[in-house]
Amino acid sequence: MTTQAQNHVDLFKMGYGETFKNNFKDSLSRTHIYAFDADLTIPIKLNQKHALISGVDYNSNKLQLYPEAEFSKLQSTTLKLGLASQWNEKWSSAIVLLPKFAAEKDLTDNFFMGILATAKMKKTDNFSWRFGLYASTEAYGIFTTPVIGWTYLSSNNNFEMDMSLPVKGDLNYKFGIMRLGADYLAIARSFELKAEENRNLYTDLSSLKFSAYVQMDALKESLIVRAKIGYSSDKYEVYDSSEKKILKLSAFNFGDHRKQLNPDIQPGPFFKIEAVYRFHTAAK
Repeated sequence: MTTQAQNHVDLFKMGYGETFKNNFKDSLSRTHIYAFDADLTIPIKLNQKHALISGVDYNSNKLQLYPEAEFSKLQSTTLKLGLASQWNEKWSSAIVLLPKFAAEKDLTDNFFMGILATAKMKKTDNFSWRFGLYASTEAYGIFTTPVIGWTYLSSNNNFEMDMSLPVKGDLNYKFGIMRLGADYLAIARSFELKAEENRNLYTDLSSLKFSAYVQMDALKESLIVRAKIGYSSDKYEVYDSSEKKILKLSAFNFGDHRKQLNPDIQPGPFFKIEAVYRFHTAAK
């Protein structure tokens, strides 16, 4: 998402990754997970204080949900429409509606709605606090999580820290046109599955990825290529659509009495390559 505390906007991001040696629990079978994502953000300046946020985010995951099963392709398309506001030198905010289609087969039949609201307080020229809340409807019910974080840029522009807990975090240090860094990303999604034997199913995805990366900056840091290697825990739990839970608050489930239909997928190493087109909104 676009963040006002930084002096740049990532207009376009694209990535491809694979997770290897994901064994099924209590089974000799394993699966690879192939992931592709693309994110387009188009900010439109309305006046000195307000800007419209628009764009689209596409995500695709290909894997076996059961041992020896055919590969399933789980896709989601999320539209972005919101308003970013700069209220004064210290405070800024953004509220973004995130309507989403997510399913294994027909995206248009499976609609969910999300919203992200954030407020930022600029403490110094190099440090800002971030507070927010994300909520969305999902196949199992409601998912929501608070967001608390900060951004920091050293005075020589070499060291960066961007934290949005518990969703993501990034630390990196610049060496010429290269940056070395480490990051993590927590993902919660759900996908409607193709009907099987007169049953409607869905998968509940909870993913946590830790990685180290090397980044190359080109065209005055407007074109970025990043290679990551790390460890990923991806839980694609399959349930009957008649089984819903009331609320998932970050990593905690409330009212969850569902029976999981597939074996757990064990964590494994992963590799990912990313490309970013970045627009700088202020002099570095």
